[in-house]
Amino acid sequence: PYQSGKTSLMEEMLHRCGAVQRPGSIQAGTTFGDPSPEARTHQMSVETNIARINFMDEDYVLLDCPGSVEFGADLDGPLSVCDMAVVVCEPDAKKLPQLQLLLARLEDRGIPRLLFLNKIDKAEEEVSEALGLLQRASRTPLVMRQIPIWKSGIAIGFVDLALERAHVFREHTASEIVAIPANELGRGKDARFSMLEKLADYDDRLMETLLSDLEPARDQVFDDLRREMREGLIVPVMMGSAARGNGALRLLKALRHDSPRMGETSVRVAAPVDAAIDIVRVINTTHGGRMAIARVMSGSLQEGAVLQRADGPQERLGQFSRIHGGRLDRIDRAEAGDLVAIGKIEHASAMERLAMRKADARAAPARSPAVTETALSARERKDEAKLSTILQRLVDEDRGLSVENRAETHQLVLQGQGEVHLKVTLARIARAGVAVTTVHPRINYVETIQASATQRGRHRKQSGGHGQFGDVVLEIAPRPRGSGFSFVDNITGGVVPRQYIPAVEEGVIEALKRGPLGFPVVDVEVRLTDGSFHPVDSSDQAFHTAGALGIREGLPNCRPVLLEPVLHVDIFVPNEATPRVNAIVTARRGQILGLEADPDREGFDIVRAEIPASDMRDLIIDIRSASSGVGTFTFRHDHMAELTGRLAEKIVGEQGRHAA
Repeated sequence: PYQSGKTSLMEEMLHRCGAVQRPGSIQAGTTFGDPSPEARTHQMSVETNIARINFMDEDYVLLDCPGSVEFGADLDGPLSVCDMAVVVCEPDAKKLPQLQLLLARLEDRGIPRLLFLNKIDKAEEEVSEALGLLQRASRTPLVMRQIPIWKSGIAIGFVDLALERAHVFREHTASEIVAIPANELGRGKDARFSMLEKLADYDDRLMETLLSDLEPARDQVFDDLRREMREGLIVPVMMGSAARGNGALRLLKALRHDSPRMGETSVRVAAPVDAAIDIVRVINTTHGGRMAIARVMSGSLQEGAVLQRADGPQERLGQFSRIHGGRLDRIDRAEAGDLVAIGKIEHASAMERLAMRKADARAAPARSPAVTETALSARERKDEAKLSTILQRLVDEDRGLSVENRAETHQLVLQGQGEVHLKVTLARIARAGVAVTTVHPRINYVETIQASATQRGRHRKQSGGHGQFGDVVLEIAPRPRGSGFSFVDNITGGVVPRQYIPAVEEGVIEALKRGPLGFPVVDVEVRLTDGSFHPVDSSDQAFHTAGALGIREGLPNCRPVLLEPVLHVDIFVPNEATPRVNAIVTARRGQILGLEADPDREGFDIVRAEIPASDMRDLIIDIRSASSGVGTFTFRHDHMAELTGRLAEKIVGEQGRHAA
């Protein structure tokens, strides 16, 4: 979860492996990860950072992912290729819902994982109590591998339950191995037996050993820890303080011993036998063009290889490079397991699998639905084309973003996953050299009529030479809500020549674009019943104008009324937040339609409601505030509803001022 210390832990791991001289500080903006100005400004990860380390002659690639739900779309790529996950958390009840969602994503994908209980130096409660708290967030049993050694209320080290060895923390260096303190022997023995009992639930041989009051062999304990974690039967829990460098070395040793190898990962993700890559993300570079960060899931590849896509044109791969932060080291070949940057990727996007055979390729899943939006425009007309290019690039790189051109309101709308997500995106646009103006997107109000009227529309103009003459009689009537516009030709006897009738319809349609209240008019039937013409002065333009005049003069007599769009909204929140969410919906003129348990998220509810589009503004801020930062929603247009009273008067008045 957000601000649990992932980047700080990676800094310490880099330091221990000699990849950096000293751990950087998030507050000082000196970390290896989070190098972008936006990450530094918000002091949080806003995109996945990639680093390489070598520990005890084995190579590792670390992917430090954003913890904020607003940047959750960036997590999908790394999860699709990783061998295992280290979930950094803290014993904080407020962050349990975030932890639950993260663990559920890992559980659903079958990704082996362990928890690193961070900030143990600041813990205010017993770790056994913290474990009970954290277990509520995990469907899989948590197994403590360590317990802290306390002195004057401060964790000064830990007992390794598998090794039966005590360690005293030393800041940013290896801990000191000591004898288990006498006052910790009993607690350590009980904790070790509890760990063994949980392991024995999945190992009959270990269960027999425990029932016989025998001590299991140390190798058997480690084998069970490794196998059961890899099979997703348990989640080991380790601890430390990333800020002080405590626990990082033991974590590295656990990864070396327990993490799955590429062969196991290939089976889990159903990688094909022939060469294939899974794309983690796409980057548009200034000089290198469009580049893919991808993992080779099987086979061996080199520059120039041609891979198939599930849909669309094939890709010819450019040069390969290993990644370490912002550094790219070119390589000739990439083997199964390598995470590489691949140049000259023209078409494929993040989350795609490219393969030698089209049948083995996989298209990218749907993008994350947006929960907030802003309308934007370039401050200077000369920057409009550049803004369009920048937005296209940002949407290409970020699966949580989308852009929509709304013809009905003539606005360009940027959509994202939250307030900070949009702020970061706008900062990136500014850094790319385009100043923009942002406003709230306009609501697509329309108007309709409640009564019928008959109106003559006559256009007559004489100005030397041929004049202009068009004369029509229109019957204007309301239609059922949502049925749209209908034009009916009821002319008999040729009073309006047939060649002019299309022009009348065009004039009617033109006039309906702005009704008496200032908005487009919908759900109207117009019948052309009578009229007259002049053999010389009549023309298409004259009858076009006559049709428009008839509508403009007739609509005010039809009791026009304002309609506002109403959305169907499904809100997903932890069930303890449901009463607060119900109050939020009601306060926004919403109507609650129903409530049900979320079948995909244990302990979550789905609140189904209808909310006017004008009251959706900043809804995600209220929902996240009421739900420990994890609530979200989806929405779709449902219907248009009549709007009267002061709010309607205010909207009509604003529309009039806007038109003026």
